[in-house]
Amino acid sequence: MEPSLRTPRTPSRLSDSVHHQLCAYALAATTAGVGLLALTGPADARIVYTKTDANVFSKQGYPLDLNNDGITDFRFLGRSAGTDCAFSLALSIDQGASANKIRQKSWGAAALAAGVVVGPKGPFSGNLLMGSIASACSGPMYQGPWENGGKGVKNRYLGLRFEIRGKTHYGWARLNFPDPSNAAMTGYAYETVANKPIITGKTKGPDVTTVQPASLGRLAAGASAIPAWRSVK
Repeated sequence: MEPSLRTPRTPSRLSDSVHHQLCAYALAATTAGVGLLALTGPADARIVYTKTDANVFSKQGYPLDLNNDGITDFRFLGRSAGTDCAFSLALSIDQGASANKIRQKSWGAAALAAGVVVGPKGPFSGNLLMGSIASACSGPMYQGPWENGGKGVKNRYLGLRFEIRGKTHYGWARLNFPDPSNAAMTGYAYETVANKPIITGKTKGPDVTTVQPASLGRLAAGASAIPAWRSVK
């Protein structure tokens, strides 16, 4: 059999424009892959705020569930006794679990102003008095940070430390406290990131930016797609 007389086919050379488009496609595809990996990182910090309006004075205990998971994190406990002349009223904040603590001032629960950082620094303790009134027919006596010498306080905050699945989180509860029996909670919040401090009165965390991966159409477009892909946030 005679050998073929056909000349061996030489590989065709891509034009510079086609070569440039293929390189751009590979670059965009690689960049998109990196973008997809970035999406799997931890979520941005977020403050979850719950607005409410509730009188928390209760002899049976008023529960506070900071992250609304059905587990009582803290409990307000009211106490009252006596007659019209000699009587006592008191409100304390108790821990729902041994690991949960309240920001302390002296021997009571601190009545924090707005803008205070609640985090690892600062004294915390378990069950603490908020305020009490005692009268022995000779005039009332006031005790506790929330009593404020009988004047009460408005829009003050409890600094709270509690656990979610074994990890420490920080939160706050805002109350108006004219006296123990009329203490009203108007809102509460917590930080979703473990061990991250929270600022009293802050109801929103940093803005969350969502990165969208490049579409197949943009990848197929080659080099012209790269600036457009980068502009998506």
